[in-house]
Amino acid sequence: MATETFPAYRVLDAGDAALTIEFGNAIDPALLARVDALDRAIQALSVAGALPGLIETMPTFRSLTVFFDPLVTGRQALLSVLRPVLAASAEPAPDIQQRCWRLPVCYEGDAGPDLAETAAAIGVSEDEVVALHSGAEYCVYMMGFLPGFPFMGDLPDLLRLPRRAQPRVRVPAGSVAIATGLTAIYPWESPGGWHLLGRCPVSLFDVRRRAPALLAAGDRVCFEPVSISEYLRLDAACAAGDIDPAQWLIRVAEDGQ
Repeated sequence: MATETFPAYRVLDAGDAALTIEFGNAIDPALLARVDALDRAIQALSVAGALPGLIETMPTFRSLTVFFDPLVTGRQALLSVLRPVLAASAEPAPDIQQRCWRLPVCYEGDAGPDLAETAAAIGVSEDEVVALHSGAEYCVYMMGFLPGFPFMGDLPDLLRLPRRAQPRVRVPAGSVAIATGLTAIYPWESPGGWHLLGRCPVSLFDVRRRAPALLAAGDRVCFEPVSISEYLRLDAACAAGDIDPAQWLIRVAEDGQ
């Protein structure tokens, strides 16, 4: 894999139909801002017709992969257009509108099967774990590994635990989990090795919506503890389509406010 290194980024080949632009090697809001700025700039260039052959982009915590049709364009042609944008991305990003969500989470009983174990591991009560987890506001750093799955940080230091030694074969949809410095919500039932603290009734991915994924990289999320009875009510209402997911959007603010 060829690598081209510049003071503020690296360009790595990813086969003959993609390249990755890497801004660093940490989970950091500043790196996410650069990834987001580059992604927005590429979309604007594409709309303007300046990037023929562009197929799509894939953002991560710290990099952006650009997929292209090698029969239409190539690495050098793309980079000749992108280098001025990359130079500009080294400057502080302008304020952008940022969506902030408050999502309900039930931390009671079977909804949080690892709550007691997590509390014992860090030497606090279960109520303190809930207060720590629900008392923070998280940044959505990236989406994956399932459709609608948000990787969110940064967890309070006390909650930063390694993944479970024994992953589960089935993690229920809606499970709210923690591992390392991140928290997440499983939008689908799947295997998983994170610690399960609660469950959220809100559907994070629905193909019937104009934008199927509820959350996006750069969003802010906080959690509101609810009782098991309230969770069951909301779960039934969400499943029936009686609740507009937009009701969980609490504000749209300028970045940093």
